[in-house]
Amino acid sequence: MLVRCLLTLLLFAPMSLMANPAWVLVDTQNQTVSVLQAGQTLLQLKGAAFGRGGVSDVRLRGDGRTPLGSFHIVSINRNSPFHLYFGLNYPTVEQAAAGYVQGLIDKDAFDEIVQAITEGRVPPQDTPLGGYIGIHGVGNGSLKVHQRFNWTQGCVALTNEQIEKLAPWLAIGTRVVIQ
Repeated sequence: MLVRCLLTLLLFAPMSLMANPAWVLVDTQNQTVSVLQAGQTLLQLKGAAFGRGGVSDVRLRGDGRTPLGSFHIVSINRNSPFHLYFGLNYPTVEQAAAGYVQGLIDKDAFDEIVQAITEGRVPPQDTPLGGYIGIHGVGNGSLKVHQRFNWTQGCVALTNEQIEKLAPWLAIGTRVVIQ
């Protein structure tokens, strides 16, 4: 009976993990980055830094704010000046729609963003909503600055050691929620 239970667990555990893939929760209030799967916290990293302009549902290029929302990893740069860089699919359709309604982008920019996302491409990174948002390390930057200030242009930053711990959980398509 015990062998049968173990075999069942071995056979069905991977299927349950595939049905509930790991995802990342960035909690801007608590300054944590967590990996979650099937209701369990698998990793939690404290002391994350964000955009020097705070956080916002919709950001503008150059405002230094970290966008809130649900994203996916769309690019990985293992040779980044920030040690490791995991790019997000910002802006999303929802953010583009909000930007359009608020008059932050025109119809052409909105249509470009929606078309890119519909076709499975990275949305344009050069609209007034900006782009190049991701999760990265400090690189050769100052750990003292990282520990004291929100210093990025809108990204989520961790120490180099922390981004190394997070990296095995990140792949193209991994869901990242910033709240």
